[in-house]
Amino acid sequence: MVSAVRAAICLILMVALCQVRGAYIPSRMNQTIQSLLRHYRIDDEQRFDGNKVFPKEPPAGKMETKLLLMGGILDTYEKLLGHMLKQQPTASPQTASVSTDSYEQAGASGDVRGDLKFILKKVQELKKKKFHEQEMILRGLQDLKHIQMDNLVVQSKALWELPWLYEEASSLSDNSEVRRRRRRRQARKTQLRG
Repeated sequence: MVSAVRAAICLILMVALCQVRGAYIPSRMNQTIQSLLRHYRIDDEQRFDGNKVFPKEPPAGKMETKLLLMGGILDTYEKLLGHMLKQQPTASPQTASVSTDSYEQAGASGDVRGDLKFILKKVQELKKKKFHEQEMILRGLQDLKHIQMDNLVVQSKALWELPWLYEEASSLSDNSEVRRRRRRRQARKTQLRG
């Protein structure tokens, strides 16, 4: 439970930091996050203990790597928010009406479930709109985790497929090196002209 709350807080902080860096976060989303922070309250010592849930800085390197990481983070947020939703009680007729006293505890809409659903929907929309390709790659990587290592048929098939995969992996590596050399050459030519 504590880790779920910590992850939710980090999600909210990350979204808040994105706003500071100039990314557009709709005001309703920002208000909803703030209300969820009031509901999932932890003390500052826990919040700023130096242990991040997600990396703040993407790894140095290619944009594809950064996009893949961000797609994985969004996927994790989707799972986390879904888990947080499951932890919330379903609305009953008695709790359906929210008084103004419970506004601060329950969130901007007065409904933590509703707020979590709203944030989950926004994460899913962003993921679907901008990270579809990365999601497919991540699914493929997750499928690799479930390969049955002790299965003789799997072992034999894997050995049969290895020459082709090895050749493919080698050529991908070679192609990226060739592209890198071309870019360097082109950059030098541009510098000499300018």
